[in-house]
Amino acid sequence: MGAGPSVALTPLAAPCPTDRVTINGEFGTAAFNIDVADDEPTRAQGLMHVAQMPLSAGMLFVYQKPQPLSFWMRNTLIELDMIFVDGFGEIKHIHHRAQPHDETVISPGSIPLVGVLEINGGLAKRLGIKVGDVLRHPAFESREEPWNCAE
Repeated sequence: MGAGPSVALTPLAAPCPTDRVTINGEFGTAAFNIDVADDEPTRAQGLMHVAQMPLSAGMLFVYQKPQPLSFWMRNTLIELDMIFVDGFGEIKHIHHRAQPHDETVISPGSIPLVGVLEINGGLAKRLGIKVGDVLRHPAFESREEPWNCAE
């Protein structure tokens, strides 16, 4: 008897990691290892009381629906860049070098947004990250279907 048809099995793609984001722009690609703040307690805590953070690290704040977002730096010990994004991960506003302990409200206004990436202060300019660049993370939809997070 002859052998049956040969079937090549393709392994299922692993889910995209939730502890990493990439930002793509004219400058190229930057990647950050992140903690995700996606509920009220973790968003309220944020990066308060963190004395230092590696250059390749950050915190991603994620909201379930688009809304105006605002932050302040009470009890935050390090200078931060705040990168505000819409539901597709497109960067809509960058607040550079938010100052530690400052209670001034930081907001891009009434633009409905769903996420904010906080990274070390000054890093966005140093890397060349700009409004219009795209942050990729499983929390955001992709305009390029399907999005391959392995890229």
